[in-house]
Amino acid sequence: MTNLFSLDNKKILVTGSSRGLGYLLAKGLAEQGAEIIVNGTSADSARKAAETLREAGFITHSEAFDVTDSQAVNQAIDYIEREIGAIDVLINNAGIQRRHKFTEFPEKDWDDIIAVNQKSVFLVSQAVARYMIQRERGKIINIGSIQSELGRDTITPYAASKGAVKMLTRGMCVELARYNIQVNGIAPGYFKTDMTQALVNDKAFSDWLCKRTPAARWGNPEELIGGAVYLSSRASDFVNGQLLFIDGGMMAAV
Repeated sequence: MTNLFSLDNKKILVTGSSRGLGYLLAKGLAEQGAEIIVNGTSADSARKAAETLREAGFITHSEAFDVTDSQAVNQAIDYIEREIGAIDVLINNAGIQRRHKFTEFPEKDWDDIIAVNQKSVFLVSQAVARYMIQRERGKIINIGSIQSELGRDTITPYAASKGAVKMLTRGMCVELARYNIQVNGIAPGYFKTDMTQALVNDKAFSDWLCKRTPAARWGNPEELIGGAVYLSSRASDFVNGQLLFIDGGMMAAV
């Protein structure tokens, strides 16, 4: 039972990891010994992110592909498995947000949100799981949200997409657990990120959030790393189909 949380020699693909929260997760996992495959839609951005991690002493690769394009996804996963090595852990992190009143929400924005936040989880997981099934081992971590359970003004399609991620996680668990594949999710609450900066700067919203959250503050992105390490490691080998809320207690409070 030694080194229960070690990620040494594990190859981890993190989608949407060329910047933002995905990059932070990739760096945090690399610090625990993982070999990281950085992904983004821009080859240049993914390469630069991988180079930054490599300069810090981590083993890192980059593979740019559109997570919403099934052909691109399958080609990229085949290449990674063939040229880089077996993917031990997949973290479906890629995501976007758009805000409009429900009755005025543009169809194009709905389509974009569902494609990136929901469809990509299906496509990338499907491609990676085919290889994991052959090896009879692997871990898939889907990044959900507190909006997997709760709604809020102006983000109904986002909540719908993250609710779908919750059920994709459970459905994939049911089908893949028999192959020694663990599928779980992380559901962040309100964290200070580029996506939420406008809300962070809104004093009225921040005051409401601090009153609504038992921890009485915004989350810091670094506080998500521990959950990702746990779900990527042997420590979670009998944890399956779960959504880990990292939210300062918001889901426990009324």
